[in-house]
Amino acid sequence: MTVAGSPWAAARRAARGDVVRGGARAGFAARGVLYLLVGVLAVRIGLTGTKEQADRGGALAEVAATPFGAVLLWSLGVGLAGMAVWRLSEALFGAAGPGGGGAGKRVLSGGRSVFYGVSSFLVLAFAAGDRGSGAGSTDRQSQDVTGRLLGLPGGQWWVGAVAAGFLGAGVWIAGRAALRTYREHLAWDGMSGRRRRFMDVTGIAGGVGRGLVFGAIGLFGLKAAAAFDPKESKGMDDAIRSFAQTPAGPWLLVAVAVCLVLFGLFSFGQAAWRDV
Repeated sequence: MTVAGSPWAAARRAARGDVVRGGARAGFAARGVLYLLVGVLAVRIGLTGTKEQADRGGALAEVAATPFGAVLLWSLGVGLAGMAVWRLSEALFGAAGPGGGGAGKRVLSGGRSVFYGVSSFLVLAFAAGDRGSGAGSTDRQSQDVTGRLLGLPGGQWWVGAVAAGFLGAGVWIAGRAALRTYREHLAWDGMSGRRRRFMDVTGIAGGVGRGLVFGAIGLFGLKAAAAFDPKESKGMDDAIRSFAQTPAGPWLLVAVAVCLVLFGLFSFGQAAWRDV
């Protein structure tokens, strides 16, 4: 039994409070900015073949180049930290909505908390002047991590497991977007028809595009495991560029890039209308 005045009860109340909920909304907005910029960079790559990075590093470089870049970078890092804290509160006390207290959703929230915590640290380190922290090529980082894993006993299995996780995540993200499960987490009944259409267009297209990128990263990881070659591993930038190597050519890359822009806009919608 939980005592009303216990530290655990106080922590639960804080997790349901305005500060944590505001942090969640700031986190969705920060995620939206990063995906919007990644998508724009990817569109440029598809149309012009530019060498810019279509990943977190490229997005941060774009932000840093703006007149208020330093302030924006700190804001993004703090926003992602708010998202990490909110996801941690979900892992500890359960999420809002139906079945939010289930073990599976708690574990998923815990994993997301770690992901956003690391992302926040890298962005804040970049804002503080460590330009190698947040702006490094995700392709190089992926190859470095893959090389270290391959050097461990059973390394191919470790790499294969991580890659399968990315592939599974891609299918899961795209599938949930297509099924419009995001509606469960929105204040749907109180939203106007225009807002609903906005969330459906951006949520479906954006989620499918994001899922395709995660799936591509997973497929390249499986290839690296099978070949025992870390150079076969790809980060977000090279995974996005790989769509230009399909029979559809650069136009598929542009289509995926536009979907990432839409996912950024969808994240802004979540910042405004999601139940947190």
